[in-house]
Amino acid sequence: MPGSKEFKLNFLRMEQHILLPNTTSIILAQNLYEILFQYVIDPEKEAQLKYFIEKLESHIKSKPRAPFSMPLEELDFLGEGLQELRLLNWMESRVAVVEIELLGTVNNQEEEMEAIYELLSDLFTFNKKADSNIIYVYSKHLTIY
Repeated sequence: MPGSKEFKLNFLRMEQHILLPNTTSIILAQNLYEILFQYVIDPEKEAQLKYFIEKLESHIKSKPRAPFSMPLEELDFLGEGLQELRLLNWMESRVAVVEIELLGTVNNQEEEMEAIYELLSDLFTFNKKADSNIIYVYSKHLTIY
């Protein structure tokens, strides 16, 4: 893509994620909250569940080209609720965690990163990690979104 800033992709690690089944309904997120609420027994876990549901709703509303996923370790607070997700057809998959590093002088980081995201979206399936230069790269064996 002409005008794209020079950048480097730094592989950081592989993580085990749980992925939302292919769906477009925001009602799913509301129903999921009701189902999983029984597994949270204190205010801290309830706040974590609300954060999870907000991320899910935001993802669905964004009309994504990649699946919604979260690292399993971030959902440990659900305990047996993770099994509930599996029963609802959520699947586990390894996800590559990659950092995008801009090289040289950066004039407008946000604009330059958007151009890079656009370029990368033509090459492979990924999601951005909020408030960072980290992306989650998904296996080519997953269903195309």
